[in-house]
Amino acid sequence: MPHPHTADPLTNATPRRDLAGSVLVADELLGPDGSTTPCPAAELVAGELRRRGVTTVRGPLGMDDEPGAESGLAVLVDTGGRRTGLGVAAGGDDSGAWPAARATMAAWLAVAQPRTVLLASPRSFCAGVERAIDVVAHLLDRRGGPIYVRKQIVHNTHVVSDLESRGAVFVEELDEVPVGATVVFSAHGVSPAVHEEAARRELAVVDATCPLVAKVHAEARRFAGRGDTVILIGHAGHEEVEGTLGEAPASTVLVEDAADVADLRIDDPGRVSYLTQTTLAVDETAAVVTALQDKFPRLRGPASDDICYATTNRQNALKAIAEESDLVLVVGSANSSNSVRLVELAEREGTPAHLIDDAGDIRPEWLAGAGVIGLTAGASAPPRLVEAVIAALAGLGRVTRVEREITQEDIRFTLPSAAR
Repeated sequence: MPHPHTADPLTNATPRRDLAGSVLVADELLGPDGSTTPCPAAELVAGELRRRGVTTVRGPLGMDDEPGAESGLAVLVDTGGRRTGLGVAAGGDDSGAWPAARATMAAWLAVAQPRTVLLASPRSFCAGVERAIDVVAHLLDRRGGPIYVRKQIVHNTHVVSDLESRGAVFVEELDEVPVGATVVFSAHGVSPAVHEEAARRELAVVDATCPLVAKVHAEARRFAGRGDTVILIGHAGHEEVEGTLGEAPASTVLVEDAADVADLRIDDPGRVSYLTQTTLAVDETAAVVTALQDKFPRLRGPASDDICYATTNRQNALKAIAEESDLVLVVGSANSSNSVRLVELAEREGTPAHLIDDAGDIRPEWLAGAGVIGLTAGASAPPRLVEAVIAALAGLGRVTRVEREITQEDIRFTLPSAAR
């Protein structure tokens, strides 16, 4: 790829706007001859400027040879048969916006190069997440807003924001929901106490709990009902764990790792069962189960793994590409357990990895020397965010896309009857 070249400083000619204290990040460059050059890396530029404390706006940047009141810079990048651009413009003030804009452009140009993106597959939405989102979407389509949702329907900021824009109202607890209103329980499940509170408040409940989480709840009731102490392997404070603990609170204890197992004291070591959160790291969980088996030889567990198929598939798919990658990017939100586990897995495989909500979270220093990027997404992250990352990287140079599919997922869950 020819080295990206910088044109003469250019001004923002179309349209004119007040940029005092802010920076225009170009979505496209408009030539004096009427030509347009797309700027697919605009979100990368905007994200870095936001991290530098600069307010950004988006729009076209006109390439005008006449000096104007604003400072502007446009760069053309050859991406192998297709020309793209990067452009910024700032108002004439002393806010520091323009120095930040120039530094940001320099940082991204320093890492502009051809790259290979290794795509782990399966990735992104799983059946339980799709079902939960569809529950809220169908209710909004049928009844309009507001539709109340206890906690985040799934752990992804983009999903929540989209549903909020359509009329969903996310609350932390049921006392925020008007008496008699409709409330949706999230994919992570809730305890019996939450169901009881909803009944007291005469709420119309639509339960979007993932069927695989509901399976764990049923196991907790069954194991406790036969007189076992139930050991739940999971992360303290996670919504799924809180719901499972609530099924048999007097009989259930939580462990997070093998160190917790060493400190366990059980009244009847011969009557012990274990369950797991559905979104744990497979290899780390196996180590905890082994520690439990060593301590409680008569330990019993579920007939099939509680860690869900989607979590397992996404971890195995990432393992298939991590060693070949210079860098791994995992699309997902910080409160998404399965997404965080993917980052940790890549790091255990010896590859630097970062969790990003979207392309705007990518930092230029991560890409230095990274010719091969592994890319995946947690089960609650929309597929469109992965495509947006690829498009943004393609604005820095030609991207060769390689899909690595380890298995196909064809599981679908029907909507609960209250949402049909």
